[in-house]
Amino acid sequence: MEDAFRPLTFASGARMENRFALAPLTNLQSHENGRLSDDEYRWLTLRAAGGFGLTMTCAAHVQAIGKGFPGQLGCHSDDHLEGLSRLAAGIRAHHSLAVVQLHHAGMRSPAELIDTQPVCPSENEETGARALTTAEVEQLAEDFTAAAERAEQAGFDGVELHGAHGYILCQFLSPTINRRTDRYGGSAENRARVILDIIRGIRDRCRPDFLLGIRLSPERFDLRLAEIRELAALLMREGRVDFIDLSLWNVAKEPEEEEFRGRSLLSVFTELERGEVRLGAAGKLRTPADVRACLDAGTDFVLLGRAAILQHDFPERMRADAGFEPVRTPVSEEYLRSEGLGEAFIEYMSRWKGFVG
Repeated sequence: MEDAFRPLTFASGARMENRFALAPLTNLQSHENGRLSDDEYRWLTLRAAGGFGLTMTCAAHVQAIGKGFPGQLGCHSDDHLEGLSRLAAGIRAHHSLAVVQLHHAGMRSPAELIDTQPVCPSENEETGARALTTAEVEQLAEDFTAAAERAEQAGFDGVELHGAHGYILCQFLSPTINRRTDRYGGSAENRARVILDIIRGIRDRCRPDFLLGIRLSPERFDLRLAEIRELAALLMREGRVDFIDLSLWNVAKEPEEEEFRGRSLLSVFTELERGEVRLGAAGKLRTPADVRACLDAGTDFVLLGRAAILQHDFPERMRADAGFEPVRTPVSEEYLRSEGLGEAFIEYMSRWKGFVG
């Protein structure tokens, strides 16, 4: 119980008041031009007020052609600065670290949404995506870096790179999706190069105490677990990132690859020598017992998704009662409104089987 409420200091100097982070969650609530909406503001600041030590935005796209879903928050234009500044101030007013997740959907950008052909590390027949040129890959790294500078200018404490869930940085890591023959393809080292370029750019151009993390998917999405494990080990050795956020779907699951069976997927990463890099995990953390088990398994903090949707003040409830029983699904639309979700978010959650009823 005490572990969950101990402060956590990151290598860059940022201090998280407890071990609870709001996971970056798609919610479709912003305006189509990427500007912040009142619904998005309310949803996020209510979680900060509810005791989350770190409040992370949904995926915010760093290029107009990187938009992955309707109503997505943007961070690719100075037109977004006013809303981002309002949001950063609103989160930080509750003593929660304010973090923007930086994102580009790549081949998963719907053509009808971006009004052009989506892009990918290599041509992708299934999605109709075209391959990026080498110059365009360099521009991609520049635009991730510029988006981080924009988040810093807006008053955020830091950013997280979305390197998971089959989006563009994850596409670069895949040996089957990324078939490039330039310096961004081929070996695992080359496929990770664009991520390392972005990290280097942010560290060079943002202030020293600017928080920097990355979300990784250890499996699925045409990835190899051994390669993602080695990338995490490299990031920990180099110490340029403050944290790694593992999106596991279920923190208690076994790996899918036979080579790693017989242990938890989480343990593949908690056993690594992490230096000053902090390790967080997300995946079916529903109850206080789940939170404690994840921390006991060796993570430094937890990221709550559905549990945070259902109860904006999960951390404060757990602080008051270590054995409190969280709300179970299905829940009503009216209940979700009372928890700060806007109509677009409620409609989106109604697509998840058994969540709204």
